[in-house]
This record gives sequence, structure tokens and C-alpha cells, in this order.
Amino acid sequence: MVENQELRKAGLKVTLPRIKILQMLDSAGHRHMSAEDVYKALMDAGEDVGLATVYRVLTQFEAAGLVVRHNFDNGHAVFELADNGHHDHMVCIDSGEVIEFYEPGIEQLQREIVKKHGFELIGHNLVLYVRKPGSTPSS
Repeated sequence: MVENQELRKAGLKVTLPRIKILQMLDSAGHRHMSAEDVYKALMDAGEDVGLATVYRVLTQFEAAGLVVRHNFDNGHAVFELADNGHHDHMVCIDSGEVIEFYEPGIEQLQREIVKKHGFELIGHNLVLYVRKPGSTPSS
């Protein structure tokens, strides 16, 4: 199983809860899931994994580099698998929808700005907060 290999490669013991949580994140595709989302999806699938276990495993996965944690403006942590390659995010402030995108022109401009100021780019996170045109601001 791919999950077993990923866990072993990350230095984690292969346990049923870890496998189930990794499978749940993998099946989410590009969806960003909170610990509560993962827990609810596991419950809906008939899996017996506690919420505390989900939090603990996600923290272990983050430390091992298997997942990336994002804390967008709403303060709610969401996770995605770390193997998606570099991308940036747009977050709709009305619906909470998270859209992933990659734009080479933005990436190049960031490198140029960093170089212009005499630095070396180590990494970055770009989050654009958006709203659909004509939508009413939420209160």
C-alpha cells in the first residue's frame, strides 16, 4: 500500500488510524480539510477514530512533512497533502471556498522583487482573499 510506504518513509509507525486519515486526505483531492472535516468524514465512513486522535495524527503528519497546515484569515486550520507541489491560494471571504492556483508570472515577479532587495527567496505563501463580483458583503 502506498500509505504504508509514505508513513514508513516519514518515520511513522503504520497504524490503522494513520492509514485511514492519510487515505481520507488523499481522497479529498484538492479540498482543504480541517481536523473536524476529517473526523466527520471518518465517522460517515463508519471508521472508529476519535477526534483527539485525528488532531494528534495531523500534528504528527505536519511534523513529518506529509501535510501542510494553513491558517487562513478565519483562524481555522486546514490541512492538505504536501505532495501537491507549490501553489498559491485564493479564499472566498463569503463562502470560505479555497481555490488553488499557480501563476508563473507571479512566481517570477516575487523572485525579482526579492533579488532587487538583495535577498534569496527561501519560500513563500500567497493568499488572495476574494469575493464574487456583485456579491453582498457578509456581516
